[in-house]
Amino acid sequence: MGAILVLLERREGSLKSASLQAVSAARRLAGSGEAVEALALGTSAAACAAAAGAAGADRLHVVEDSAYDLYAAESYASALAAAAAACGATVILMAGTALGRDVAARVAARLRTGLLTDVVELERTAGGGLRGKRPVYSGKAFAWAQVPDARPAMATLRPNVFAATNDPGRVAEVVPLAVPSGTPRAVTVRLETAAQQELDVAEAPIVVSGGRGLKAPENFSLVRDLAHALGGAVGASRAVVDAGWIDHAHQVGQTGKVVSPSLYVACGISGAIQHLAGMSSSKVIVAINKDAEAPIFKIATYGIVGDVFEVLPKLTEEIKKL
Repeated sequence: MGAILVLLERREGSLKSASLQAVSAARRLAGSGEAVEALALGTSAAACAAAAGAAGADRLHVVEDSAYDLYAAESYASALAAAAAACGATVILMAGTALGRDVAARVAARLRTGLLTDVVELERTAGGGLRGKRPVYSGKAFAWAQVPDARPAMATLRPNVFAATNDPGRVAEVVPLAVPSGTPRAVTVRLETAAQQELDVAEAPIVVSGGRGLKAPENFSLVRDLAHALGGAVGASRAVVDAGWIDHAHQVGQTGKVVSPSLYVACGISGAIQHLAGMSSSKVIVAINKDAEAPIFKIATYGIVGDVFEVLPKLTEEIKKL
């Protein structure tokens, strides 16, 4: 019957939640008798067996090698292709993160197969292929695409769209994976991060974003205070990132990061098409803007017409009380 293979993404040893969402999506997609296999790379990769199993994986292929602790495109692509061959994968899935998008394209080219990207719905075709729904035209419409014949069919899944399941009584069987020997053309020697590490907006369940309505970079503290009170990540519009108010890692939009949190709070953001393309799939959208005609209100679940300098401190205070 073949198998569905999922690449697990780890950062500094921690398994990313978006990968577990992909495993659960694979479990729901799997047909009768079709196994769900996962691949983990790097030191202590076998430690992912419990989480992967709880999310729906039957087996976990591991490469316990410190050479994979830091992402290197060529090495990861080789390992994923080897895992696909080892388990007879007919479908390969992974989270649509920066890493997932990079390695997926490389593996699809290597295996000469089809790849669906940034899908928000996924189903099998009559012949066992993949059919996926993905945003187009900056998120203003959706289109269905499919990989009908090429195998293994591949797809990257938008984070926080597919729900992860949790069956703590289930643990994946660990299977060591032999990877092709050889020296890669490029290796990653170290990972440098900001001194104060904040939540990644692409994966956070709650995102609070600020825009030009904040008027000055020092006023971004209002957004940070609300985000921290909610336990969420800090986002930003392209305009304030271009102005140097905040690092590009926080940018939400077509040229930034695409997010799909349970709650998205837009503070002083008018709602340009570029920004809407990056957050319109959020489950609940709260917009705060003093301009009642701002485009952001057209897609908002709840709207507050008011001055962010008055609304945000009061909202943060009430959240802290709760």
